[in-house]
This record gives sequence, C-alpha cells and structure tokens, in this order.
Amino acid sequence: MKKFRNTAIILLIVFTALIVSLCTYYNINMAKVSDDGTLKEITIEQGSIDSIANTLKENNLIKNITIFKVYIKLTNKTNLKAGVYNFSENMGTKKIVELLEEGSNVNPDEISITFREGINIRTVAKLIEENTDNSYDDVINKLEDSDYIDSLIDEYWFLTDEIKDQNIYYPLEGYLFPNTYRFSSKEIAIEEIFAKMLGETDRQLSEYRDAIESGDLSVHELITLASIVELEGARADDRRAVAGVFYNRLSSSSYPTLGSDATTYYASKIDDWSYSLTNKELNDCSNKYNTRCSSNTGLPVGPICNPSIESIEATINPEEHEYYYFVADCKGEVYLTRNSAEHDSIISELKREDNWCA
Repeated sequence: MKKFRNTAIILLIVFTALIVSLCTYYNINMAKVSDDGTLKEITIEQGSIDSIANTLKENNLIKNITIFKVYIKLTNKTNLKAGVYNFSENMGTKKIVELLEEGSNVNPDEISITFREGINIRTVAKLIEENTDNSYDDVINKLEDSDYIDSLIDEYWFLTDEIKDQNIYYPLEGYLFPNTYRFSSKEIAIEEIFAKMLGETDRQLSEYRDAIESGDLSVHELITLASIVELEGARADDRRAVAGVFYNRLSSSSYPTLGSDATTYYASKIDDWSYSLTNKELNDCSNKYNTRCSSNTGLPVGPICNPSIESIEATINPEEHEYYYFVADCKGEVYLTRNSAEHDSIISELKREDNWCA
C-alpha cells in the first residue's frame, strides 16, 4: 500500500510538472514576438487556418504555428477574415486574432513618413510638408506657440523649461524620435504627428529614466550631447568612444570647448556639410550653439538633431579613456588622440594616404 501511495505521489508530481510546463510553453508562445511596434502591411488571403498561421509566422508576427492553431481551436475563433492588415511584432497572438475577427484594419488614406536618425527640425518640417497638407511654415509656427510648448512640458517628463531658452532655434529639436510612423491621412494635424513622435521618445527613454535622472547631466543636456555624438560618431560602434572624448572635455579645464564642427554648422543653419565654414561663422561667439568659439565652453544651448537610441545609450554609458580628440577617415574609422599634436599627425597621415574626406 505504501509503495502504491509513493508511486501515486510521483505520478502526481510528474503530471503537475507536465501541466505547468505545457502552460508555460503555451503562454510564452502566445506572447509578442518582440517589442518592435513598427507596423507591417500584411495581406491575409482567403483560406485555411493553416495558411493564415503560415503567413503570420513568415512575417515574424507569431512565435509558434501550432500554438496559434491551438488557440483558435480552444477559443473557437474560426471566423477570421481575409484582407489587408497592419500588424506589428509587439501585438501578440490574442490581439492579432481579435483584429482578424474584426476584418481589415488598413485605411486606404493612410500615409507613412520616415524620419531618419540625425535629421534636424528643418528636415522634419520638409518631410511633413512633402507628405501631408501642412506647410513647412505651419510646422515652424507651431513650434513657436509658447502655450503649445508649455502643454507638452506638462505632459512629458523629459521635456523641461530648458527647451524654452530664447537662444534655442526649435524647442522640440532632439526630442522627436526618429522612426517610420503611419498616420490616418494627409490631413493629419501637426499636433498629432508630434504626439506620436514624442510618445515614441517617451517609450524609448523610459527604459533609461533612472540612469538619466541619477546622472550628472540633466535630460536636456544628455539629449544635447547625444545629438552631437549622433552627427560626429562615424559608426555606431564608435559612439561610446566619441561620447567619452566629449565627457573628457566637459570635465577638463585644458579643453574648455567641445570643438564640434557639427554644432557650428547647426549654429549657422547650414545643412550641407560640403560647404566650408567661414572664419566669421567659426568665430561667432554670440551663437550659443557654436562650440568652436573659445568663449563658448561646455555644451551648446540645445540639441542639434534628433538622435538615435544608440547615440543616447552611448551618451548614458560612454567609454572611459584619456583621449581629447578624434577624427574619422574616409572609411569611417575613428582615431582617438590625446592632444593636438597627435591629432594633427593623424590628419597629416590620412591626407598622405588620400584617406582624408573632411
């Protein structure tokens, strides 16, 4: 009898473990594939559950075909409609099935706009003008609406009164997260465009909020530095090193300025970097963006572009080293140096090798 009882207990434990494992496996495979919220336009053809499951799996929208079919069977959700849908990898199986039951969620008037990493507000305004019924001036005028800017500061934790500095060209520069966004139609309001972009900034930055708020730089200063790293860092894997150079300069009395050409181009509102800056532009100390001017120490007054998350991460976690200069060759390789003599020597060598493209 005791032997039978022990056997029964073992079987119960095995059975329970099996059930827990199956439930865990089921829940894991029902969950979202990734955190990527980018919408994919997917055409679901009229056909079997198998063909729908295969289409979703091929587009990386579900984790497991079998679990998808099990869910359909368990919930009796068999009335899935053919059509064109916008799905994203962060929806999960349950949400996707709900949308398939409702029918096509694609709006024929919908538009998408891609805002690349490193572009500034002027380019953002041009893209909005090209893709919507809003003009370039409409965008710039909206940014000059102090009541509107105040309302955004009240809404988003990462927007502070620092963006209202009178020397800043565009208060939302640096805060409109680069990505591809979809909007209902060309008639979309500028406020809605900015709301979607700021919402994505909130989502991206919130993961680092504790690190940002406990760091030495304010959120505005950090985004400002990240925007410089974005334009100065030749390659993504060099950005931590480039950020380290700027941090070294910020903490050094021997190198009081950042000396960034990118800030000087922005100060002069020049987006074409093939243009050679004049001595007047290089030495315009009245412009608080210009970090080439000897009297403008520290960071510029605000961001000079909308940086990628990679540049923000690099600025939060810079590489520690003893370099104060950097330069990139024509292939994008970055050379770090300790002083101006080493820096000038590298430039001379690159010029001799015909590998200098600045």
